[in-house]
Amino acid sequence: MIDHATLITYVLIVLGFVFIPGPATLLTMARAASSGTKAGIATGAGIAAGDLIHTSMAIVGLSAIIATSALLFSIVKYAGAAFLIYLGIRAMLDKAPIELNGGVPAIGAGRAFRQAVLTEVLNPKTALFFLAFLPQFVRPEHGSIGLQLAILGIVFVLLGLVSTVVFALGAGRLGNLLRRHPAVVKWQGKVVGTIYCAVGVRLALQER
Repeated sequence: MIDHATLITYVLIVLGFVFIPGPATLLTMARAASSGTKAGIATGAGIAAGDLIHTSMAIVGLSAIIATSALLFSIVKYAGAAFLIYLGIRAMLDKAPIELNGGVPAIGAGRAFRQAVLTEVLNPKTALFFLAFLPQFVRPEHGSIGLQLAILGIVFVLLGLVSTVVFALGAGRLGNLLRRHPAVVKWQGKVVGTIYCAVGVRLALQER
């Protein structure tokens, strides 16, 4: 099982990811703002379902790698670290416009859910993120690698779902804030980017 210190560290880092507005949050807010809170919550649930699929795929591949090969584990570790640092730099440099209402047609909750699942499952960056992020919190000496990966993935998905529901419920006010104060989005990119880079460095320095 995962030791308490590792789990607490993991939860704190994940909270930093999911409660700072990112693509999933903005998509949820867009749906809530254009189609109502129910559609926004359905979008958040769809994103969570997509992340569960990515978690399952990551578990299948990573369990064997971490358990059987120190060399492959090192390759995954350093590739993951490089990818996280890359994401961090991109997040700090990106200047994406915020349009929470424009171009987002009103749709029902069921369709919003299905679209969110498909969007998340087909996002290669999400798949790579799980492959890069989860292994650094796995300790082979603590028992089943698959179980550890499953716990980490489920915790990530649940915290992400909580955050998207919170943002969906507050989409009106928060949407107005982001539209009126683009500096908020600019700084969230820098904060998220710093977190990505810090986690990437930590991953690169971690011993097997």
